[in-house]
Amino acid sequence: MPHPVRSKLLASASLAACLALAALFSLPEPAGALLGLFSDTKTLSPTGDTVTIPLAEVSDGKAHFYALTAGGKEVRFFAVKTADGKVRTAFDACDVCYPEKKGYRQEGEFMVCVNCGRRFHVSKIGEVHGGCNPAPLASAVDGDGLRLSMAALTAGVTYF
Repeated sequence: MPHPVRSKLLASASLAACLALAALFSLPEPAGALLGLFSDTKTLSPTGDTVTIPLAEVSDGKAHFYALTAGGKEVRFFAVKTADGKVRTAFDACDVCYPEKKGYRQEGEFMVCVNCGRRFHVSKIGEVHGGCNPAPLASAVDGDGLRLSMAALTAGVTYF
């Protein structure tokens, strides 16, 4: 026969664990990513002073999230190919909400700030500066790759 106090403690611990997991999984991405286990963020390594992403990887109209170490910090950004054929890049942060470190998520043709909920059409990514717009990140298409300089990535360290 189980001890009544031990059974109550076990039931309380189980309930607490279930509530903690429910709260964790209800968080929006990327905050909901548990230690990167459920994250779709890809970690990159530079080659010299450049990072290259195969264009085929970002040509599906979906935002692809990346992270790498620059200036001693993890810098996060995303790349998305828009209907006009351009590949647009921005830091996964903005001038206003960056202290919360929540970034953006994609909802169809819009990037949505996970902190404040403001929406930004993907065709304006990299073109509109300031406020809650995703902070533009310079990049260039070169052959079959999307190239980003470490200098440009390091310039965004203050967001992270």
